Amino acid sequence: MSYHKSVLLEQSVAALNIKRDGVYIDVTFGGGGHSQEILKHLGEKGRLFAFDQDPDALQNKINDERFVLIDQNFRFITRFLRFYGVQKVDGILADLGVSSHQFDVVERGFSTRFDVDLDMRMNPKSELSAKKVINRYSEEKLADILFLYGELRNARVLARTIVLAREKQEIKTSFQLKEVLQQFLIKSKEHKILAQIFQAIRIEVNQELEALKELLMQMPGLLNPAGRISVISYHSLEDRLVKRFIQTGVFGKSEPEKDFYGNTNEPLKKVGKLIVPSSIEIKQNNRARSAKLRVAELKEGYVES
Repeated sequence: MSYHKSVLLEQSVAALNIKRDGVYIDVTFGGGGHSQEILKHLGEKGRLFAFDQDPDALQNKINDERFVLIDQNFRFITRFLRFYGVQKVDGILADLGVSSHQFDVVERGFSTRFDVDLDMRMNPKSELSAKKVINRYSEEKLADILFLYGELRNARVLARTIVLAREKQEIKTSFQLKEVLQQFLIKSKEHKILAQIFQAIRIEVNQELEALKELLMQMPGLLNPAGRISVISYHSLEDRLVKRFIQTGVFGKSEPEKDFYGNTNEPLKKVGKLIVPSSIEIKQNNRARSAKLRVAELKEGYVES
């Protein structure tokens, strides 16, 4: 478990209400902790498919005939399950965000602690890196990213400062970016502000929220009757999307479609209450402190429109 310690491991897997001969998906394989736990509950005829776009995660592949690891972004879940002949599944688990391993590998550029190239790609083959976002995006687009994804109120002035600095010299490393924005890093809040800035850039680089929306929209169509989803999020942007989709089947300010009689057709129903880590788990694994687990089940009689 040195690669990545799974958060809310037992709760998230138990929430799937696993059938021994069922088919399940772990869309964020990482160190394989959740997958290993799911396999413990499956019988000989059960099957588990896992997704991960990070080549480092492939080194953790589980040697089990019931298990298949797919090296792709989970936004393509339906396409690749079809390739393996899978039309419907009994449960889908997602542990969103960045793994501990990705934060700890210095050259990946996810952490604010190290002076390395601005990268932040979950898939190293992706063309878009943090360096490109910082040095090539327009001032307006940078400001939008910092405001929407970092929830930074001074996003406009931060973007302006970055643009003025890069006109003199390309911003290549994390510490260069930190130096450019030093005047805005209030000493008592420096770590928090930097984390918000890095989060915003990382979300843009990896298209995290768009990928999550695409995943959520595909889930109802993949689930068998009474099939469940178990989703762990780590910041409010992710959690709001998950919560809203479970409640309404749509995102943002959109309203669910209504039939002739005014009835809506939300695909999912909430199962239980919001689950958060215990104080003991947070003490053992600091990454768990912001985790939120939401569980939902396909509504009886739901029909895709």
